Amino acid sequence: MAKSFNPPGTWQPNDRGFNMGVVQQAGHVVHFTGQVAWNEAEKIVGVGDVGAQTHQCFRNIIAVLASVGGQLDDIVSVTTYFTDRSQLPIIQKVRNHYFSPENAPASTSVMVAGLGHPDFLVELTPIAVIPPERFREPD
Repeated sequence: MAKSFNPPGTWQPNDRGFNMGVVQQAGHVVHFTGQVAWNEAEKIVGVGDVGAQTHQCFRNIIAVLASVGGQLDDIVSVTTYFTDRSQLPIIQKVRNHYFSPENAPASTSVMVAGLGHPDFLVELTPIAVIPPERFREPD
C-alpha cells in the first residue's frame, strides 16, 4: 500500500479526494489506459450524467486491478480529464466514495475540449503499485 501525505506549508486537498504526495512502495507498477464510461459491451453508461460516468470509470479500474491482485488503495496517482469545469465537484464527490482520505492518490485534473467520444464527460488514468505478495501475472 502506498503512503500518502499532506505536508504543512502547502495548500491542502481538504475533501477533494486526493493527497499532495504519495510514496510508492515496492511492487509491480501498473499503468492504465484512460478509463471511460464504457461497460463491458462498449455501451456508454450515464450519457449526460458525469456522476454515473465516473462510477463506471471506477468499476472498470476495479476490474483491471482485480485481474492482477490489486485494490483501489494500490493507486498512487490518477489523472482526471473532464469536459466541463462545473462538473468537477461531482467527479470529486464520486472519487471520495472510492478513496479514503488517508489513502487517496496524488492527482492531476485537466479540463479538455473533448474526449474520445462526444458523449464521454470524464476519463480517469490511474497508476497503481501492486505489492509483490498480492500481485498476479495477467492472463
